[in-house]
Amino acid sequence: MNQAQERRRAIGMLLLANVFWGLSFPLIKAIALLNARLIPAANGAYIVGLALAPRFFLGFLFLLGWQAWGRRDGRFLTRAELKHGFWLGLFGGGGLLLQSDGLRFTAASTSAFLTQFYAIMIPLWLALRWRRSPPALVWVSCALVLAGIALLGHFDWHQLRLGRGELETLGSSVLFMVQILLLGRPQAAPDRPAKITLVWFGVEFVLFGALALFAAPNASALATPWASPVWLLLTLLLAGFCTVGAFLLMARWQPVLTATEAGLMYCFEPIFGALFALGLPALFSRWSGVSYPNETATAGLVVGGGLITIANLIVQRQPAPTAR
Repeated sequence: MNQAQERRRAIGMLLLANVFWGLSFPLIKAIALLNARLIPAANGAYIVGLALAPRFFLGFLFLLGWQAWGRRDGRFLTRAELKHGFWLGLFGGGGLLLQSDGLRFTAASTSAFLTQFYAIMIPLWLALRWRRSPPALVWVSCALVLAGIALLGHFDWHQLRLGRGELETLGSSVLFMVQILLLGRPQAAPDRPAKITLVWFGVEFVLFGALALFAAPNASALATPWASPVWLLLTLLLAGFCTVGAFLLMARWQPVLTATEAGLMYCFEPIFGALFALGLPALFSRWSGVSYPNETATAGLVVGGGLITIANLIVQRQPAPTAR
């Protein structure tokens, strides 16, 4: 496969990863609502931990079995792969924690769009790193993103603040930016995607498992959700498609593109998230018995999301200096 073919394949595979991640927004919100119904005494920290720990636990078990079965490429893990996977898991776990808690206070489609703020921060960061001012179009894109965030985040001009859900989602975007930059480092090229993803999932399971363990209202609360067939089904969907599938695609194919190009590809995630949120919540509600209505394509969603997406497209036309 030549370089042009590999780039086209990478674009297609990352687009598929975005489909899976888009699905994760309504899935995580439905699981969090179901957790609250199954365990009324649960606090927010436990609900988030219980929504995320199982997806990475199941993903870790799948990859561990796969790696043990197909151990044909030398050592199981190198020190570099351990280190790389650890930092990816740490920053990714922090981002998911903020994003998932923020989903309790904002719409899934709003969260999906605001998460993409890193697509603007990446070229700005690279410009600072290389000590070169971004082109004028980058500053135009920043203004469009800020306008989009104000619309999506229901910005209160009187109190000059965003809501908790929107602020947490923006914080998660910063951590996801670090994760993308780490994955695109030239030093990471020799690392094997399945190996670093195994460590990545292990770190995130430990983080969210510890959160669920310490925040659990009682010992029985840790076992209660596993007795719910609907909870198991939603968790398996989240672990299979949105975790193992999406993160393996990201680990394998993102290094083919630059960090800025990857930021453009990931801006498709909120589009799929918004589309899924228009129809899946009602279906999940029927399955689980929770109240999670479908979202609607409001003017704020269309205009705010459109501004952020346009900004992402513009900034890629005149990218800041990047390094592979």
